[in-house]
Amino acid sequence: MSAAQAAPAAPFLDLVDIGKTYPGVVALSGVNLSVAPGEVIGLVGENGAGKSTLMKILGGVTAPTQGAIRIDGAERIAMSVKDATKAGIAFVHQELNLFDNLDVAANVFIGREPRFGGILNLIDTPALHHRVTPLLRRLGADFGPSTPVAGLSLAQRQLVEIAKALSLEARLVIMDEPTSSLTASETARLLEVIADLKAHGVSVIFISHRLQEVERCADRVVVLRDGKVVGRLNRDQIQHDAMIRLMIGRDLKSLYIPPAAPPREVALDLAEIRTAVFPRQTVTLALRAGEILGLAGLVGSGRTELARAIFGIDRRLGGRITLCGQDLDIAEPRDAISRGLYLIPEDRKQCGLVLDFSVAENISLASLPSYARAALVQDDAEARSAERQKASLKIKVPSVATQTSSLSGGNQQKVVLAKWLSMRPKVIIFDEPTRGIDVGAKGEIYELMRGLADAGVAILMISSDMEEVIGVSDRIAVMHEGRISGILERSAFSEDRVLQLAVGRSLQEPPAMKVAMGG
Repeated sequence: MSAAQAAPAAPFLDLVDIGKTYPGVVALSGVNLSVAPGEVIGLVGENGAGKSTLMKILGGVTAPTQGAIRIDGAERIAMSVKDATKAGIAFVHQELNLFDNLDVAANVFIGREPRFGGILNLIDTPALHHRVTPLLRRLGADFGPSTPVAGLSLAQRQLVEIAKALSLEARLVIMDEPTSSLTASETARLLEVIADLKAHGVSVIFISHRLQEVERCADRVVVLRDGKVVGRLNRDQIQHDAMIRLMIGRDLKSLYIPPAAPPREVALDLAEIRTAVFPRQTVTLALRAGEILGLAGLVGSGRTELARAIFGIDRRLGGRITLCGQDLDIAEPRDAISRGLYLIPEDRKQCGLVLDFSVAENISLASLPSYARAALVQDDAEARSAERQKASLKIKVPSVATQTSSLSGGNQQKVVLAKWLSMRPKVIIFDEPTRGIDVGAKGEIYELMRGLADAGVAILMISSDMEEVIGVSDRIAVMHEGRISGILERSAFSEDRVLQLAVGRSLQEPPAMKVAMGG
């Protein structure tokens, strides 16, 4: 038999007819999944499709109700976390599990440090660093074993987690949303690391809502919906639209809602705005009531900095802001809020929500005086308002008293939006409105945005997702190094035109190279 005709490698891992039920809920039903040595499997599906439950079973966190797990052909009904680790299964979670007060080496071998000194049982630091150095070299890390983790970027921290997995002699690394907070260049580096793991015979299960990355790195794709496998795609079948069609049961274009009416008068007028990041550049831009103006650009182009300056988070160095024909003197966010100008931030967990608070408390947070009597918040009034927003925005939560940290990304984003909708907005700035949100929830966010625009609200949407920018916007403004390099009307939308402007070229110049959009 020739090399080209060689039989595929026997699976390292087989999940056979896996099912998991909770009281009143079928989380998984009849799931089959095999992973061969050195294979990259893309696991995709909407939030609630069963991905997390399946990975918890594989990692030994929970036991399946039915089915079996086979590793190297040996069958097990269930595994403990220790069993999974011993079998060579390692996780790189979306929420990284590192200790900021320790260095890289200590984090990689936490709980497994080489020791000396007999009864003193001291950590052998030179031996520890000696073990970690080749792992970091293999990953192409630009930091050493003694580097404090507190000073590392998110992408560098992910490399530490992968080094930890390699130190366990992992045969399978499961990556859960590994690119959700990375820039384009950091994502490219992570995909190179995945290719290197594959070349060394290490398997990867890659879980992501960023389907472009799945398309770039996966050998096969398995799609979950409602706890069942609804489709499998081989390498030559992996396409963005094909994955979405299986995930949500319809085409991507059905998510985008065209404008129902032409935009109205100018709502927000920015004249020669200067920010601290690009003090020599100015931004002049008009946003109309009833439109969604997309703001595109590459990493570091100044889009988020512009939004923060408009909203009063960062100091504006110069320029004039006019809202509905009246000049605004915005020194801090409360000035913008008092005039109906609101920001939904890029990082909803850190900047848009208090995760330990309930849904009702988060919705009322920006307008507490309206729920207070004699300086005391009236819980009944707060709850009634939250119930109205819950129904209006279709927030999927058992009760408005539920802690916000337990909600999915899409429902958390709706809570942030509900906070502002209770205050009659004139302008809303959405910074990366669907980052980390599954495809179905994206459609709901787009529908809400279009409904707001149709009601006369002016929307400025900052997005690094090219399909989102082109599919949702009525016009697109493109930033390059702190200035607006061009504005496209809907009839002129194309990926090439947006990228051309994003790299600072005029549309008359030769086409720019394909460049990945960034945050």
